Amino acid sequence: MRSTHLDHMRLAVKLAKYALDHNETPVACVFVYEPTNEIIAYGMNDTNKSHTGIAHAEFMGIDQIQQRFGAENLVEILKDTVLYVTVEPCIMCASALKQLGIKRVCFGCGNERFGGNGTVLSINKDRSTISLNENITYDAIPGIYRKEAIMLLRYFYVRENDHAPKPRAKKERILDKESFPPMIWSIYIDRAVFAQEFGLENLIHYDENTDLTDVTNHGVAWELIDGNCDDILDSLETLRQNSQINSHKRVKSTK
Repeated sequence: MRSTHLDHMRLAVKLAKYALDHNETPVACVFVYEPTNEIIAYGMNDTNKSHTGIAHAEFMGIDQIQQRFGAENLVEILKDTVLYVTVEPCIMCASALKQLGIKRVCFGCGNERFGGNGTVLSINKDRSTISLNENITYDAIPGIYRKEAIMLLRYFYVRENDHAPKPRAKKERILDKESFPPMIWSIYIDRAVFAQEFGLENLIHYDENTDLTDVTNHGVAWELIDGNCDDILDSLETLRQNSQINSHKRVKSTK
């Protein structure tokens, strides 16, 4: 298991917890410029606050990159950038990421209703949003802090959401902290890609559809999703501002 996967997804999970604590759907992401391993953008869902259905975490991060480096440099930067997002991108976001040429997507849990990286559709690998003379695809690596991402969603869905178009009474819903759906790796990646990302020693998890033990330590990192994460915005903003992509990519920052 690459330690960078854990480090970056941990920050995304903390940001998702911040979103939960501030009455937003707990989905969040960080964009990592791979050549320098630096965070260049981050985002969390903003649909409740903005009353905008497309204000997904991925678009919030893309907007940060565009504002800083300009629309003319967006594609050039994203081709060397890895997205870490707590929940599998929806079909809309998966399509946008492919059209913009993202290098790779790593995510926590699958998106059972709208997943665009394998659960419902495999937008990242099909040809539905590209012309016949192009071959733009990206790998989507699942299962990083998967149970933590699932639990944040469960926390949200047992709450009352006054911002929902049709608020539903949830008082009778029970928070399940014990059972989790199987991790079907083959939906998202093949065995060779799994071995490349997580190591040959972990192939048993691919074959048996189980979570990576070094990700979840045989359980859930409760301290990560139950702790106070109010400082995560300042931490991520510092990392973003300190990134040295300007000199490496020879593009000028606009702010």
